[in-house]
Amino acid sequence: MKLPSLLYRSLILVALALPALAEVGKTPGASVDSLLELARQQNPEFAATRYEAAASAEKAVPAGALPDPKFRTEFRDITRMGEQNATLSPSRVGSTRYLVMQDVPWFGKRDLKREIAELEAEGVKGRSQGTWAELAARIKTAFAQSYYLHRNEKLAREILELMIRLEKSAQIRYAAGLGTQQDIIRAQVEQTNMKNELLALENERKQVEVRLNVLLARPATNRLAEPERLRPIPPPVKLDYATLEERVRTRNPQLFTETARLKAAEKNRELTYKNRYPDFTFGVSPIQYRNSVKEWEVMVEVNIPLQQGSRRAQERESEATLEAARSRLDAAANQVLGELSANLAGLDAAQRTEKLLATNLAPQAELNFQAALAGYQNGKIDFATLLEAQRQIRQARQNQIKAQAEAQLRLAEIERLLGEEL
Repeated sequence: MKLPSLLYRSLILVALALPALAEVGKTPGASVDSLLELARQQNPEFAATRYEAAASAEKAVPAGALPDPKFRTEFRDITRMGEQNATLSPSRVGSTRYLVMQDVPWFGKRDLKREIAELEAEGVKGRSQGTWAELAARIKTAFAQSYYLHRNEKLAREILELMIRLEKSAQIRYAAGLGTQQDIIRAQVEQTNMKNELLALENERKQVEVRLNVLLARPATNRLAEPERLRPIPPPVKLDYATLEERVRTRNPQLFTETARLKAAEKNRELTYKNRYPDFTFGVSPIQYRNSVKEWEVMVEVNIPLQQGSRRAQERESEATLEAARSRLDAAANQVLGELSANLAGLDAAQRTEKLLATNLAPQAELNFQAALAGYQNGKIDFATLLEAQRQIRQARQNQIKAQAEAQLRLAEIERLLGEEL
């Protein structure tokens, strides 16, 4: 009875593992999500910032801990007033004093040091988040460029095939005495131009793939899958400036880091003012005579903060550092919000442009080309007019792809400013 049950469970596990196994051997690049996941796992720069953040987080515990205690031993009268040779045996010297001391800072200093270390760790964490936001934006931008170049290549090949057909049509008309040899030559020149453009697009596409492989920590020549689709643009309700402004102020990695620095500067100022008060050292000292301890001493040591000029300078330094942190935060907020506004406007313009091209200009150019093709075949228009109609439809489709890619670039920048996906 156990064997069928075990076999059944094994089959279920294999079935669940099949999608993951298939994904392992799949070439990345079809979607931007596959590239982002790979970069999160493999990019060394992002890995370094994660380790730095983890290391910084560990500093809070020692920053708030007491210093290690100190132990001292004193061998007194090691010759017993000249009665014996010098010795360091505790049972033979005049007396042995053991001293255990513990430094204790003024009340609240340890808590402030721990809080400063925690806030500095938050700043390092913010820099790590900023590194990922920058990396993700570069990957999204490169993916959009790759999509644009692949689609342009396809469009160029379609136009090349069209020009080959138009050349054949021109040859038929020339053979029938209805056209000129110049029409054939123009079609051939247009084909050569298209081939040159394909070479340029292929070269540019390979350069983008190299940049992506570098960001993914893969060999530069490794192949990437052809981009299948762009990410959908969020609905207008998610692109409201007021809503995004609030999210940027609370989640932008740069502002997060600068806010942590500001709070750390406030705590550091408070700690600097506490340095006006002394620190203590407490000690316990048993004294051994021969083979037994016969005396005990207790000691208290206090440092005297007499260097007031030095402390006042440190206090002024902490005040200036705090004001500098406030100014850096204000400057960063102005910059980030300005970039947010500009990218929202750019995204809106790209969307409207793409919609105009898709619904009006591209269909109009297509109709114009079909009419020009029919007119050329009927001998009503010349070949130059047909070529111009072909260029118009090609330009409209290129601009449409460009507007789609531009919208993706703007979206990537907005998400970089947010530090998260929309």
